[in-house]
Formats: sequence, structure tokens, C-alpha cells
Amino acid sequence: MTEPSFSVCVYCGSKPGTDPAFTQAAIQLGTWIGQHGGQLVYGGGRNGLMGIVADATMAAGGRVIGVIPRALVEKEWAHTGCTELHVVETMHERKQMMAEKADAFVALPGGIGTFEEFYEVWTWRQLGYHNKPIGLLNVNHYYEPMLSFLKSVVQHEFMGEWQMDLIQSHDDLSVLLPSLVQAAGLPIKFQSQAI
Repeated sequence: MTEPSFSVCVYCGSKPGTDPAFTQAAIQLGTWIGQHGGQLVYGGGRNGLMGIVADATMAAGGRVIGVIPRALVEKEWAHTGCTELHVVETMHERKQMMAEKADAFVALPGGIGTFEEFYEVWTWRQLGYHNKPIGLLNVNHYYEPMLSFLKSVVQHEFMGEWQMDLIQSHDDLSVLLPSLVQAAGLPIKFQSQAI
């Protein structure tokens, strides 16, 4: 397997959610990563959108790096089919390793864990700990309420527009993903027909 041309960290739900569009977006995202010579970095789970995006990436020829705390492995949530599966002791180690191995970050629909990971990596960027691009894949307007709330945070002057400018949001992954990879200054290979 050739060295990946870029590495995307994906945050998403360990459940599939109620909208079939969420599953379809996870499949399309993983397929896009694999078809374009990329690597997926994610939380190492086999359930929900996490497992779906990992399986789709591998099916399309991409590498998958999973990072999972030992406590979740013991609950049999680990995806043992990953190209690499790193077992760590804490959630802090997990998130740090995922961030270090990524060139860019994308959040699919998910719950509190997805939100926490997205907000943390965004916070790290605004503090200057990294300068990697961050995106929200706004599938079927899933993130609209959160984006509206964030606009109100800006209006109340707890946050500036410059902080909002640190993230990209789009409902079309064929727009969002190339934009993030290019913002990271990395090439996009076309290994097969793009979606």
C-alpha cells in the first residue's frame, strides 16, 4: 500500500442516527478518502457511523488508523480490521494521537463525544496549538441549530468572527473535503472515479 497523500481525522457518532442520509454521508466520506489516496484517522470503533466510515475507506483502498482507549476495547467496540489500531490508556491520549496523525479534521453527525472532540480541536486551533483546517459536514442541516447558536455567541461578543472563520461548514462533501485538504497544503490524488 502506498503512503497516503493526506490524513483526515473524522469525528462522528458511535450510533448511525435516525436519518439514512447520515449513513450515506459516512459511506461517501470514507469512499472519497480512499479514492483520493488518503488516510482516515478516527476513534477506532466498529459501531455506528464510526464503523461505516472506516469500512468505506478501506473498501475504497484507503488506510485507516483507529485510536481507542483500552476500556472500550474491553467492551468489544474496537474495529480490529483497521490498517492500524492503537490502544491507549486514556481519552486524552486518544485525542492527542488522533490530532497528531491528522492533516485536517471533519465532524459528521454525532453526539456529545463528537461535539467535544470538534470543540476541543477548534479551541486548540484558536489558541495556536495547531493550524490544521477543520470542517463540519452539515448533512441534512444537522448542524444548523449549533451554527445558529454560535452566531449568537459572536453577537454577544463571547467570540469573534475570526474564530468562526477557523472552521468551514458545507452540506456537500465533494466541496468540503477538497477545500480542507487543499487548505492543509496537500495534494489530492485521483485513484479512481471521484464521487
